[in-house]
Amino acid sequence: MRLDAPHSTESTTWIGRAVLHVDLDAFFAAVEQLDHPEWRGRPVIVGGSPDGRGVVSTASYEARAFGVRSAMPSAQAARLCPEAIWASSNFDRYHEMSCAVFDVMRNHSPHVQPVSVDEAFLDVSQGRFDTEHPVAIARSIRHEIAALGITASVGVASSKTVAKIASDFDKPDGLTVVALGTERAFLAPLPVGAMSGIGPKTASRLSALGIRTLGDLASLDELSAKAVLGSSGPLLVSRARGIDSRPVKEREPVKSVSNERTFSVDVRTHDDVFGALTKLSEKVACRLRGKGLAGRTVTVKMRFPDFTTKTVRRTLDHPTDSQRVINETAMSLLHEAWSPGVGLRLLGVGVSGFEIRAEQLTLGAAPVASEGLDLNSGRRLIQGIDTVRARFGADALRFGRDISPVTLESSGDES
Repeated sequence: MRLDAPHSTESTTWIGRAVLHVDLDAFFAAVEQLDHPEWRGRPVIVGGSPDGRGVVSTASYEARAFGVRSAMPSAQAARLCPEAIWASSNFDRYHEMSCAVFDVMRNHSPHVQPVSVDEAFLDVSQGRFDTEHPVAIARSIRHEIAALGITASVGVASSKTVAKIASDFDKPDGLTVVALGTERAFLAPLPVGAMSGIGPKTASRLSALGIRTLGDLASLDELSAKAVLGSSGPLLVSRARGIDSRPVKEREPVKSVSNERTFSVDVRTHDDVFGALTKLSEKVACRLRGKGLAGRTVTVKMRFPDFTTKTVRRTLDHPTDSQRVINETAMSLLHEAWSPGVGLRLLGVGVSGFEIRAEQLTLGAAPVASEGLDLNSGRRLIQGIDTVRARFGADALRFGRDISPVTLESSGDES
């Protein structure tokens, strides 16, 4: 149900928990259309080059009308929509807009749980933080996001499961309210794949058993649910009935920080592979410092031309956020697991095993110590570089050791 104009819903008392799911519409593409007004109303695809192995990150709704979808190979998207405007990812700009949106949400509730850069849950139960009606809060959030130049679709319900499904019910720029007591009826006609936790394979298996809608799933008893879906069956059946008591958590603990790169052409030489590894290590270190984190376990991920994937890791004696330490560890791992001449289509670096905040570390192994700087000055220098890059882009400042006559084409995904 679309509820843009009338305000009769606010006149109905909302008793109990109220959860919003705010989902930005085609976020990356919407930001590109905001920054390039001449692109508005035209199909825009954000992602890797269609001439290589790139994939679609986000497609505007104009491009989606041609069948273009996220995670689709760029070459396929180009065939479906040959008139599309292609834009490379501008993560600094997307981060800036995401922060502005989250500021809007936090102005309405302190209980905000980010799901990704472009979506979040909010607890807006009346009396917990504000006396305003949940639907009125949803309207205000949508209008304030629209004032930023992009749109969001919002679902209002009594639980996270129903709110998330509701936000996707009337995209783009929709507001869907599932009134208290109507959750099961709202969910019943929807396909099972509409609910988080049921992927395409599970949906296909359920369909083969005649369970095609959430209403079908909700009708299963506990024994049947376990027989069909294993130990998670009863929980999924409960959610298909609209029952979900999970709280909105203000902050989920970060378990790892990583960065990956998919190459348009397999890389095989030492210089290409280790040059890419250095850039990945730099990005991971910068993100760690930005989050105030330091980790002990460094992981390197490799994907080969036949799509087999290998992961190697090493645990350090002390947690680190140092690019030099991360890069040297990653290079050592790569030396052990890869030989020049063997093709790589993807390379990734990650850090996990967080113990204490980076600001509390004594950086005995930090790169600045070996470059003739005292540790405190070195950390201030690195923090200054991070600040400049955050404001003006990752390439605003570069180390001399990172500059080479050949600049590798950048493509891939952050994770």
